[in-house]
Amino acid sequence: MNTESNARNAFLSHYGRDADFVVKAPGRVNLIGEHTDYNDGFVLPCAIKYATYIAVAPRTDSTVNVLALDCNDEIDSFELGQVLAHHPSQSWSNYVRGVVDELQKRGHQLTGCDICITGNVPQGAGLSSSAALEVGIAFAFNHLCDLFIKRKEIAVIGQAAENNFVGCNCGIMDQLISACGQQGQALGIDCQSLDLIEVSINEGMTIMMINSNVKRGLVDSEYNLRREQCYAGAEAFSKPSLRHVSIEEYEANKAQLDEQVAKRVEHIVYENARTLSAMQAFTNNDIATLSRLMTQSHQSMRDLFEITTAEIDTLVSIIASVLGDKGGVRMTGGGFGGCVVAFVPNCMVEEVSAAIEANYQQQTGIKETIYTSVPSAGVSLIRA
Repeated sequence: MNTESNARNAFLSHYGRDADFVVKAPGRVNLIGEHTDYNDGFVLPCAIKYATYIAVAPRTDSTVNVLALDCNDEIDSFELGQVLAHHPSQSWSNYVRGVVDELQKRGHQLTGCDICITGNVPQGAGLSSSAALEVGIAFAFNHLCDLFIKRKEIAVIGQAAENNFVGCNCGIMDQLISACGQQGQALGIDCQSLDLIEVSINEGMTIMMINSNVKRGLVDSEYNLRREQCYAGAEAFSKPSLRHVSIEEYEANKAQLDEQVAKRVEHIVYENARTLSAMQAFTNNDIATLSRLMTQSHQSMRDLFEITTAEIDTLVSIIASVLGDKGGVRMTGGGFGGCVVAFVPNCMVEEVSAAIEANYQQQTGIKETIYTSVPSAGVSLIRA
């Protein structure tokens, strides 16, 4: 039974009627360009086949009821037309409430509804289950209430919900790729202008996402700290963001920076350049160059941005030893655990998987989880 069916059946069982429609909002994996999004830089993500499914039907009053199948069937209920408070105990509820709050702040007239949420985006793996939920909820209300909000604005609303209501200062990438992803394409995103560049992915390659299953315990506090350090770096250069600091400017002035700030700035400045080069490498199907760029990205996250873990580094080494320059591998996501992304020839997927299964748990004591995907479409409506 697929997750769309799960959502519809649970909706019927809980609410005693059929859902009018289901929204499918994908997770994402970032191929390269880590922590560059909130620095107005460049990223290269794609939407993945794993998604959040949201079944919806309107009500005749202003009540919003939400059933979360993947959170022990927890339920939230709140009224529209008033200032929304944080849920005291259910963290998932705040992503839903945050999106509704942002829609109301923008003056949109919303309709009460019943909602059922489920999905198969791995939670806590750095594959953006939260952004998928935000984008899915915004898209659902957009359809339900005929709001005519464009996809990019849906992403902005999702990001604002996470920044302003949930309290995590994320960039725009996760929401934007969930909203605007294209089948068979990665999207090069300019996070300042929100311009999108379609980058075709070779059909002979598979995107592997390997969850290290290291619990990402420090991610929120450390993420916000990295963001503050990046802002301090931009301020030191009298720039609005690190996007505007060139490699030459950084190299000429790095000795004047705080040591920690300098390391963060160096990662961002060079990562932006790597991401632009990677877009060209994908376009040219230059796998050897892509392999080198992904390796450099991982080393920079490890040594300069300091967001990898010993287990993540082990996983990357295992995969790199098999791939050589026939594919690429790096940590992906916010860091401190989560997933590794590997760009692997279809004919090598089994070999890479076997190497991981033979070595990772033996070396770390932790069992990995392996996912594969192709670049997938962004948020969509599935009618009854």
